[in-house]
Order: sequence, then structure tokens, then C-alpha cells
Amino acid sequence: MTTLINDDLVILDADLGTDTTSVIRHLAELVAKNGRASEVEGLFADALAREQKTSTGVPGGIAIPHCRSGAVLEATLAMARLKPAVDFGAKDGPADIVFFIAAPAGADNEHLKLLSKLARSLIKKDFTAALRAAATPADIVALVADALADKPKPAAAQEAAVPEVAAPSASRRKRIVAVTACPTGIAHTYMAADSLVAAAQEAGVELQVETQGSGAVTPLDPAVIAAADAVIFAVDVDVRGKERFAGKPLVSSPVKRGIDEPAKMIQEAVAAADNPNAHRVPHFGAEEAAEQKAAASGESLGAKIKKVLLTGVSYMIPFVAGGGLLIALGFLLGGFEIAGAADKILASSSLGNLPTEYPLHALGPLGAYLGAVAFKIGGLSMAFLVPALAGYIAFGIADRPGIAPGFTAGAIAVFMGAGFLGGLVGGILAGLAAYWIGSWKVPRWLRGLMPVVIIPLLGSIIASGAMLLFLGAPIAALTVGLNNWLTGMSGASAVVLGIILGLMMCFDLGGPVNKVAYAFAVAGLGAGSIANQAPWEIMATVMAAGMVPPLAMALATVLDKKRFSLAERENGKAAWLLGASFISEGAIPFAAADPLRVIPASMLGGAITGAMTMAFHVTSQAPHGGFFVFFAIGNLGMFALSILVGTVVAAFSVVALKRWAVRKPVDTLAAPQPAGVAA
Repeated sequence: MTTLINDDLVILDADLGTDTTSVIRHLAELVAKNGRASEVEGLFADALAREQKTSTGVPGGIAIPHCRSGAVLEATLAMARLKPAVDFGAKDGPADIVFFIAAPAGADNEHLKLLSKLARSLIKKDFTAALRAAATPADIVALVADALADKPKPAAAQEAAVPEVAAPSASRRKRIVAVTACPTGIAHTYMAADSLVAAAQEAGVELQVETQGSGAVTPLDPAVIAAADAVIFAVDVDVRGKERFAGKPLVSSPVKRGIDEPAKMIQEAVAAADNPNAHRVPHFGAEEAAEQKAAASGESLGAKIKKVLLTGVSYMIPFVAGGGLLIALGFLLGGFEIAGAADKILASSSLGNLPTEYPLHALGPLGAYLGAVAFKIGGLSMAFLVPALAGYIAFGIADRPGIAPGFTAGAIAVFMGAGFLGGLVGGILAGLAAYWIGSWKVPRWLRGLMPVVIIPLLGSIIASGAMLLFLGAPIAALTVGLNNWLTGMSGASAVVLGIILGLMMCFDLGGPVNKVAYAFAVAGLGAGSIANQAPWEIMATVMAAGMVPPLAMALATVLDKKRFSLAERENGKAAWLLGASFISEGAIPFAAADPLRVIPASMLGGAITGAMTMAFHVTSQAPHGGFFVFFAIGNLGMFALSILVGTVVAAFSVVALKRWAVRKPVDTLAAPQPAGVAA
């Protein structure tokens, strides 16, 4: 436990500001000051992002901001007793006791167990009363140590942990099962579980809870689930293995409600158990569709379409990334002639019989053979681009039953030459068909066949049949026209496209606009070839422009240090590597602090870089990696020069804006006081 918290990580009766942002920043600074985090900004950004998803205030004047972050070096607790208290979103008022839980991205199970154990203690009134009465930081550390110490479980808790399945009885108590889960799986997951158990005991209800946290998960006994009268999902993420609960009456809510209103949730579950018309856990993995339908009033059609399309793109990218890099490696080892000779080499050669007829590359026969191997593996991987895109678009619409019809429709699109546009259309058709078929009311004996036989069969017939009979040929013609247009782009038209892509990549630094430009480039990457390098040029433009913002901010912190806080200067050091790796998000801390200067400057630099890469026909066969995939970059010198020019322009622009644009006084940018200093 002593590795989690010490006296230096405790602040008593301090004024840390009037809002959650200020408190979280002070505590992140305290963690970094004690050598527990590599940087303040990364930890602060991760904790604030978690807080914005769901407020971390809980009843009793307690708040538990928490996150898992790559900036955290070791699992850490920081505690503050606030004066004045700050509103963290709890229904009963502001919080005066704040525990900041910072876990490394790869935290081990032992530390996660301790962190979750502390979170559970915070719903106990005697523990929180002792925290308020503590006189010194050492007292707080001792209280936390006692809370985390291994103690025998109360008899009631031991009994609750043992599944019991009694014979049905008209007078027996209601049996409920529950699942709790939150995005980080550290605090709310376990607090909700304990709150629900306590409420169930008061109501005379039998309750078994499965906590799907960051550590190991112990699934509920299937017999317990089978005997349950109703199910509670107090979750902010998807329930793992939700098909186990199919057909059970369901009460579902965010995980925080399990902490704030556990008694109401228990009452609702008891009522649902007695209501034959109650909402139930769907069959066939269609719960996502039900949730989307329930939330339809709050989500626009455009948002739904974007979510589905980006689901397809996100699952497709690994095929493209691996395949593109292997193709580039094949060219590096075997020369550009390998594209036309790989099949012949692999058919007639082996490691013991290296090719001799193939024009020898600098690496000789071995280089030619290994180049053919890499090129072939990469080509086969890239062949999954369109089927994977279509398959996972369908998955985004209809969950797992949509995958098979989607992949099939994508394969038909490839067969007909419809390219990624055909994959988009085929995936949407397959997803809609699978969703529609899955909504049919069928006899119970047929339900087991629906997701594995009926939906894939009929969904494939509908979607792939439509592609073959009606849609494939027109989409193929459109694809050919688009490829011809891109291939023929030169001069001013290519430069304009580069400017547009550059502006999009730098507008929101990894947000929706950035992702649209990136998805456009990645989706077309498979159409590139030696004869048609336009898709490769678009990929190079997108990657180069996306590298500019973090590199520019890193350079700006060197050019004019006094315009940036100490935390920003430290973040600038990390931004060099992030930018070189094509991680646009490296500029987010700067944009979050000063968006009206950082974003326009970044967009200016990105537009210049995009124009230059298109004008000089720079190519990239890799969808990611920045300078670290140099072997996949064509015209590497101009690639580097384009990035350099855009970086310099953006850096000088942001410095100029900070100097002369109307802004806050410079002294407000100074590094804040250490978190332990009370106002």
C-alpha cells in the first residue's frame, strides 16, 4: 500500500479552486511533482476526459476523479480535503474529500485490486467521517492503509459471494443478477456493486453482482443467471458476454446511478420481474441496436452514419497498415519490378532454390526472394481492405450477425471492381438486411439458428444479390472514373486537394474532421500501384500534414519559451517524437489551452505542407508511422522538406499570434503554484 500513497500526496484543508478542472489539474501536478507521472498535461488531459464522460462525485461529499494514463509511472493515490468544497456532480451537493486515482495504462492486477478496494471504502460513512477528522497527512495515510488491509469478510458478505440456487417457491425472495462496469474499471465499477448489494439486503432481495473492472473478472455462475428473476446493467461500456442474460427482464442505466440510486434500481428490477411486458435483454446480440433506438432522439442521423462508417474504417486499418508496410518492404528488398514477378518467384523458388532469372537487386537472389514473400503477404493482406470495411460497417449496424453478410458483400464489390465505394454500399446493405432479419419474431426452437445460419444466409443473398444484379456495375464505373480523375490530377488541381486535406488534418487534431480525411486516404490506399500513384500521394499528403501541428508546437516552445508555461514546455519535448510518429494528438494540450491561436496556425502550416507534397508527387504506401516508415515513402527528401516548411510556418505563426494578438497577460501563462500551497 505504501507504494500507492504517502504523506506528500495528501493536501488538507486547501483551496484548489472553484471547479473540477482546477482541482484535477492541482492533483495531477501533485502526482507529477512526486515523480509518479512523466508529465502533467497528459495526466490532466486523461483525467479530465474521464470526468467529462461521467462526473465522479458520489453521495456523501466525496469525489473520485480517476483515469488510466500513459503518463502515469506507477499506480498512485492523491488526496485533498477541500475548503471550499467543489461540485463534482453528486446529487447531494459539492465534495470536500477528493481522492485522485492515477493508474498506469498497463497497471497490474494487484494495484487495481487495491485501488478498487479504496473506492469501495469511500461509500462507508465511518471511513469518510474519519477522513474528515484526520489532523495530519500521516493520519490519512494510516486510514487508507487500514482500509486496504486484508480483513475477514463479514458473514453476510461471505454468504453473498456463494451462489445459491433454491427450488422455485411462490413466497421466495426475488433473485436478481447485476453487472457493473465503467470505462476505466477502477472506481465506479466496484462502488456501484457494493451500493447495489447493500440496497438489495435492505430490500430483502437476493443479489449477485459481476464486476467487469480492469482486473480479472469472475463471471456469474450460469445456474445463478438461469434462476434470476431480473437483470441490472449499471454500465457505461458494453457488457461482456451479455448473451448469457438473453430473455431476462432488464433494468439498465449508467454506472453512476448504481451509486446514487441503488435502492430505486433494485425496486425497478423487482417490478420488472413481475411485469410480463418489461424490457428484456435482447437475443442475437442486438442490444446495441436497441440502445441506439432508445437514444435515437438524442443522436442525429449524421452522427449515426459517421459512427457506423468509422467502425468499418477502424477495423479495416490493421489490414491496411500491415499490408501496406509489407508491400513497401517488398519493394525495398526486391525493387519495384517485384510487383510483376512475385508470383513467378514464389511458384518456382524457395530458400534452398533462390531465383536466378529475376533481375538481381542490390541484395541479390535472397533479396529478390524475400521481397517476393513480403510483397505477396502484403498484397493478400490488402485484399481484405474492402471486405473488412464492408464487414465491420455491417457489424456497426447489426452487431455480429452482420459480419458474414458484410464480408461477402465486400468480396462481391472486389470481384466487380467496385472498390471501397462498393464496400461502403455493400456493408450498409448487409448491415440493414441483417438487422431487419434479426428483428423477426421467430419460434423459440429457431432462435439458436438465427445468428449462425438464417441471418448470414438471407443477409448475404439480399446484400450480395443486390450488388451483383443492380448496384455493382454502376459503382464500378464510378470507381473507375474517380481513379482516372485522381490519376490525371496535376498542377493546380492537385495542389488544391493537398490544401484541403492539410486543413482538414489540422482542424481538430484527431477529431471527426481529421478522421474523415484520414479515412478517405486509407480507404483508397489499396487502389495505388506503380502505374497509379495518386492514392499513395493522397496518403502521403494526409500523413505529412498531420505531423505538422505537434512538431510546430514543439518548435514554438523552443523559439519563445516565455510564451509557454513550464508544463507546455515539458509537453513540447514529447511533441517532437509524437509529431515524427504522425500522432496529431500531440498538439491537443496546446490547442486546449489556446485554441484561437494554435488551431489557425496549425491549419496554415498543414495547408502549406499538403500543397507541397501533392505538388512534388510525394507518395506513401504506409498509412501510419511518419518518419519511421521512411522506406515506404517515395521522394523522401521532399516529404521531409514539406513537413519542415509547414512546421516552421505554423511555429512562427503561433508565436506571432501569442505576441501580438489580443490575449491574456503573459504572466497568466506562468507555471501554477504547486498543488500543496493553499490560497
